[in-house]
Amino acid sequence: MIKKVLVANRGEIAMRIFRTCRVMNIPTVAIYTHVDRGALHVRYAEEAYCISEDEADTSYLKPDLILEIAKKTGAAIHPGYGFLSENAAFAQECVDEGFAYVGPAAHVIAAMGNKAAAREMMKRAGVPVVPGSDGSVANAYEGARIAKEIGYPVLIKAAAGGGGRGMRRVYDPDRFEELFEEARAESRACFNDDEMYLEKLIVNPHHIEFQILADSQGTIVHLGDRDCSIQRRGQKMIEE
Repeated sequence: MIKKVLVANRGEIAMRIFRTCRVMNIPTVAIYTHVDRGALHVRYAEEAYCISEDEADTSYLKPDLILEIAKKTGAAIHPGYGFLSENAAFAQECVDEGFAYVGPAAHVIAAMGNKAAAREMMKRAGVPVVPGSDGSVANAYEGARIAKEIGYPVLIKAAAGGGGRGMRRVYDPDRFEELFEEARAESRACFNDDEMYLEKLIVNPHHIEFQILADSQGTIVHLGDRDCSIQRRGQKMIEE
């Protein structure tokens, strides 16, 4: 039974979790940087710890320090959403150090974090997928060959990508190499990873998501569906 929860995040996601914990009578632990010392999530939690060295240090991505605070407080760790929640190494380290980790197991995060690998996993499970490459694409030459097979327009995507970064639409075969290298460079800069894959570009699609919730006892539910089609630069603006 979880007796205390540390949220390794800030803002509205920390507040959602803290409010739920209060309803469940579970004490909470907040982390904050100097600039956020007066933030609502800091004032709302029963305990709060600063993780920045000075005013200029605004990073929350400090796994070692978060684990140190968890040891001090005896709290389970909830990553919220964002980069730490997608970090399989962090999830595994929490478990290895003996903490309850509120989120998917490390192997699940690793499997779904690489979109090229996740796509192949879905194919093996019999889930229909958009035509595209079988796994990642080694270089622009191979990508152009696959693009010709599946037909233009195509979408070049970063395997580690998200938020619309590391993606390029290609309508003209003559621009494939240029756009492939652009997408790869952006992926390398944003995600420190330049693995790329291809999909057939679906023009004016509906973007529908199903959120899945599962526990360690094998209970699995989905939380309905949502339409995320209203986007700007590949980023969702409104979810219905």
